[in-house]
Amino acid sequence: MTNPIFFGDPAQVAAAGPGDIFRLEGPEARHAVSVKRLGAGESVDVVDGAGRRLTGTVTETGASLLELRVANVIDEPVEPERFLLVQALAKGDRDEQAVEAATELGVDTVIPWQSDRSIVRWRAEKAVKGQAKWQALTFAAAKQSRRSRIPAVEPALDSRALPARLAELDLVLVLHEEADVPLANAVRDLGKRGPDEAPASIAVVVGPEGGISPAELEALRGVGAVAVRLGPHVLRSSTAGPAALAVLNSLLGRW
Repeated sequence: MTNPIFFGDPAQVAAAGPGDIFRLEGPEARHAVSVKRLGAGESVDVVDGAGRRLTGTVTETGASLLELRVANVIDEPVEPERFLLVQALAKGDRDEQAVEAATELGVDTVIPWQSDRSIVRWRAEKAVKGQAKWQALTFAAAKQSRRSRIPAVEPALDSRALPARLAELDLVLVLHEEADVPLANAVRDLGKRGPDEAPASIAVVVGPEGGISPAELEALRGVGAVAVRLGPHVLRSSTAGPAALAVLNSLLGRW
């Protein structure tokens, strides 16, 4: 069984080495001690949210303290591909379900999309609060899935701004029920990057309950996006993005 993980201060995690005593304090320590009931002698991981992982054994606990002796320091390699999820705002928390599942499936960046047909609307303060809530979701989902990296949640974009954000990516896949191209065909020619090359950036674009409008699809195609389908059935907004990420994980050899 994998160790439970907790997020530590990045500077402190960076300074720790094998044999050191690492002090985890604050909310994460309280969660470890009060909720997880961890005690001396148990194995835990502390990560910095950006790929560094400390593995060790608990030596002491307190109300807001967890001390562990560091056994190993692991800098986990960056994957050859970087996944982005463009998730249209959707009602009934379906967009939040998608963000949580996408985090578990390895997404690196999430972009909330205020699409033309989104019923949910983020305006002014609501947009700020919505972004913060989605970031909290990625934090919790990364912790649950034992990830050492927390996906970034960018500010929400509308349909006028989205094409420019996606224009420089290597591949943009728009999930569309009327598309003729299977997702697998669209990624077939995306080769693995060399060790000195930046990760290939792949975006998955998911529309709202009412679907992506023809004008939005045309604008995305204008910056090189490819409309693709996953299969014969229409998936919910909460399901489509995670399903596509699962397929990409398989096709690109991550799984």
